Amino acid sequence: MASAISHAICGLVGSRFLKSQAFSLKVTIVAMLLAMAPDIDVLGFYFHVPYGSFFGHRGFSHSLLCALLLGFIAVLIAFKEHHPLSKNGFVLWLFFTLCAVSHGVLDAMTDGGLGVAFFSPFNERRYFFPWRPIPVAPLRLHHILSVRLWAVLKYEILYIWCPLFLVWFFLAPSKRNKLNKR
Repeated sequence: MASAISHAICGLVGSRFLKSQAFSLKVTIVAMLLAMAPDIDVLGFYFHVPYGSFFGHRGFSHSLLCALLLGFIAVLIAFKEHHPLSKNGFVLWLFFTLCAVSHGVLDAMTDGGLGVAFFSPFNERRYFFPWRPIPVAPLRLHHILSVRLWAVLKYEILYIWCPLFLVWFFLAPSKRNKLNKR
């Protein structure tokens, strides 16, 4: 898996595309949480859930269907004023779904594990992308601040953070650009 930091950065950068004065901070926080949410399945290790099972790591919680459900639930809970099927609610639902999907995408670019069950529960096969430049980050809490994590972060900075921040600065709409158009 990629580190929680890198998953959160995906949500942070993505939220830059949805900035509005009404709910920008709330959108950013929810986006970051949803980008990290699929890793809730690591709790299964403490309950002896087999890695390759439906509820195992990178199983259903990393699927496209779960991402759709997470996005829908996020709008229902955090944005009650926007029904998920209204215009604004649907945009938020789609965006939050993409934040959750980004998690599996990053994990499919790592060099370890069993792959990601993108199509669970319809297909339990796990997938990796052909290009896998990211070393697997430590899973256990006592390894989080280890030397291994710092080694992984070097690759994540190069292959995740730098490209995302380039997107942030060069492609995302900014208030400065809107002011210059007036």
